[in-house]
Amino acid sequence: MKQQIALLALLAAFPPLSTAMYLGAIPLLVDSWQLPLATVNMTLVGFFVTYCGFLLIYGPLSDRYGRRPPLLIGIGVYVIASFLCAVADNVQFLIAARILQGAGAASASSIAFAICKDLFDGNLRQRIFLQLGVIVAAAPMLSPIIGGWIIQSFSWPWIFILQAFMGIIAAVGVWLMNESLQELSTEKLSRVFKCYVRIARNRQFFLLTLTLGLLGIPTFSFVAISSDIYINILGYSELKYGFFFAFNASAFMIAPLVFSRTARYLQLTYLLPLSYFGILLSSVPFLFDQIPQPFRLAVPMWFITFFFAFGRPAGNNLILEQVEQDVGAASSFMVFVFFMTGACSMWFISLGWRDAIQVIGVLGMCSGTVALGGWLAINRLLKLKLP
Repeated sequence: MKQQIALLALLAAFPPLSTAMYLGAIPLLVDSWQLPLATVNMTLVGFFVTYCGFLLIYGPLSDRYGRRPPLLIGIGVYVIASFLCAVADNVQFLIAARILQGAGAASASSIAFAICKDLFDGNLRQRIFLQLGVIVAAAPMLSPIIGGWIIQSFSWPWIFILQAFMGIIAAVGVWLMNESLQELSTEKLSRVFKCYVRIARNRQFFLLTLTLGLLGIPTFSFVAISSDIYINILGYSELKYGFFFAFNASAFMIAPLVFSRTARYLQLTYLLPLSYFGILLSSVPFLFDQIPQPFRLAVPMWFITFFFAFGRPAGNNLILEQVEQDVGAASSFMVFVFFMTGACSMWFISLGWRDAIQVIGVLGMCSGTVALGGWLAINRLLKLKLP
């Protein structure tokens, strides 16, 4: 089981590894290519938009042909795209390569959740999700430090070479693993994607996915703008920025551990709204520019990340608990909504706001309020299947 969890963690970590490791290079590219931040940040937005679109493709294909074939194809695309990113000499080529990289990375994280559903049941699956949350948290914690060290010691293209080798390791693991899906879908390929119509009719799944998908908005906004704030505005080096980002990412590791302890005493129906209210409350300090830097950004953002990571694994498990068939497609749609809202928030925060930190606070308050209100309404009006 340890080998399975390690492989699933690596697959689920593809998005943060493909993003956090590269963030420190963004101000460098802005300066060397003499481009606005919004243009260079399209390397982030393009990655996530394509990533989201291909999530909807890999999920149904994994239900029809098994988990391994689309995983191997997607990871192969990811490896090729990573090498292309490494040789990019202008922003247009880098954006195109990152778009291709997103198309490959989508296979990993979407199918990883489906494999969890195949292999584990109920409370065990929730515990596995929590373990994955802790392990995957190490990716955004360590990646920016590694990326900053690579930038200072070598150059930014070596970040993508390292990502390519990461993809090769994942491909070997998938090649060696047994197929987890025991019963393949018998639908014709032309009808496979009609599963999304069935999913949309599942009100519990659909409404939960849309509501909880908003919770990542402040986190994605921070990812898109943090390097510019810490490096260009506050004047820290790429390596020091990596430590600030790692401090924030430590919340991803601590929160699931706190949740697992708290879940022994409180039911899920109390823990999830606590998470959403925590995001709402933690966003308020962003509105006050009297708080000195870097505390105004670093401390409230840590708590937003903590409460987000506190409820997300259990929320993902609850969402998938509402479906009995089309699990791969359901998993893909769940991750699609989450990352598409994230990509939109990355674009939005890059529009040249006078006080981007305040904008993050407003976004956090809005997403926390909508998630809390949506959860209370769904839980009251619809009969949810609890793990």
